[in-house]
Amino acid sequence: MARIAGVDLPPKKRVEVGLTYIYGIGRTRSKSLLYRAGIDFNKKVGELSEEEVNHIRQILEEEGAVEGDLRKEVSLNIKRHIEMGSYRGLRHRRGLPTRGRRTHTNSRTRKGPRKGTVANKKKATAKT
Repeated sequence: MARIAGVDLPPKKRVEVGLTYIYGIGRTRSKSLLYRAGIDFNKKVGELSEEEVNHIRQILEEEGAVEGDLRKEVSLNIKRHIEMGSYRGLRHRRGLPTRGRRTHTNSRTRKGPRKGTVANKKKATAKT
């Protein structure tokens, strides 16, 4: 089993897809990594030799932040916006979308499940 950047890659997946299990690597970055490493995209993760895995690790270290470092950087950026009191920071603090989306009816992912209205509570108490 290949372990890169502290993440166990699934052995039965293609390398191109398997690398996307690492935070900060999508399909495009995965393809460019494999191209520079000279590894076939269709090869399975379990078929990678130790030398190929080390080559991928080396290229990732040269490129920049992934996994823990990237997560830390993103969270620090969010904290910075909150401390500044910028509009984006206020939206983060309230748990609302930060990039100008409609919130009257949508954005359930950010806001969470709907809270019941007062009318629903009256109906619930009337039945008992």
